[in-house]
Amino acid sequence: MKKLIAVFVISLMLFSCTGSQGNSSGMQEGDNDVEERLKELGIELGEPSPPIANYVKAVRTNNLVFLSGHGPDKPDGTLVRGKLGSDLTIEEGQEAARLTAISALASLKQEIGDLNKVERVVKVMGMVNAEPDFTEHSQVINGFSDLMVEVFGEKGKHARAAVGMGSLPGNIPVEIEMIVEIED
Repeated sequence: MKKLIAVFVISLMLFSCTGSQGNSSGMQEGDNDVEERLKELGIELGEPSPPIANYVKAVRTNNLVFLSGHGPDKPDGTLVRGKLGSDLTIEEGQEAARLTAISALASLKQEIGDLNKVERVVKVMGMVNAEPDFTEHSQVINGFSDLMVEVFGEKGKHARAAVGMGSLPGNIPVEIEMIVEIED
């Protein structure tokens, strides 16, 4: 019986040591390949649109990447436009937020090269172009947050703000910025 317990303890120790080692891509055992996950979801990240003023889409400092506000870029290069509560439904706003997430991921990939380097989506700031009596801002921004979790799993869960705005540039329905932690 003592030998059986000793074998069990040694096996458990070996398993815990080998299970905690990452592979050459920096991913830990059990992590999903983010690029493969995007393919499974049918998402293709195109080239991010260039900034339209004197700013950059992303700034990296140490192991944090700060992404500028992104809008809902359609695959054809145009933007979703409209105001929640008058022009767009909550569901259309959620789809716009999802498109914004895809746009942000394209900029993030351009900045860091490989989305598997993401350790955590830390913070999301979602702004919703809404009529004064519209109150479902958080429901709209769920389109962004839900995609982050679909893509990154637990690493995609983040702190968040979802606020209403009287207007946004070009009458886009959402503008979203985020902060991401990446591996060193």
